[in-house]
Amino acid sequence: MILLNRTTWETAAAVAFAAIATAGVAWYFIRKRPTPDEIERLRRKELAESGRLVDGMLLDVREIVTEDGRTLTMLEYNYRIGGANYECSQDVTAMTGVAGPAQTQAGFPCSVRYQPGSPQNSIVVSEEWSGLRSGWPPPPVMTNHKDTELEDLRAGKG
Repeated sequence: MILLNRTTWETAAAVAFAAIATAGVAWYFIRKRPTPDEIERLRRKELAESGRLVDGMLLDVREIVTEDGRTLTMLEYNYRIGGANYECSQDVTAMTGVAGPAQTQAGFPCSVRYQPGSPQNSIVVSEEWSGLRSGWPPPPVMTNHKDTELEDLRAGKG
């Protein structure tokens, strides 16, 4: 049995600590960080899954040209929670199949999903959910039951 003295144990512990610290620092600098698009996609996914719903109004659909020449499609909307009015915009450029200028009309009501603890964190559309409405709901179809009953009686069916 080999007995090591105290200095040997302290040296081994220091070397192990230095190796672990070096590995941690290397991992921190080498690891893949999420891109801003990935962070935004995750935010939309979380709000679509767990956000609360409130009625809002779609104010405008704008296409904005940035300084670098890209064109962004922005949805501007407002909603009211707890007596406070919120006016927000959402970049829907990456979701052209879900919400494009052809599918949306300003002035129509929409549904907004928001984070309860932070109501300004909200969305109107995501990859899994859409709060856009294509128009006003159709009016109810009224049928005149008296006319059909009379026709049945005249034909000798009743």
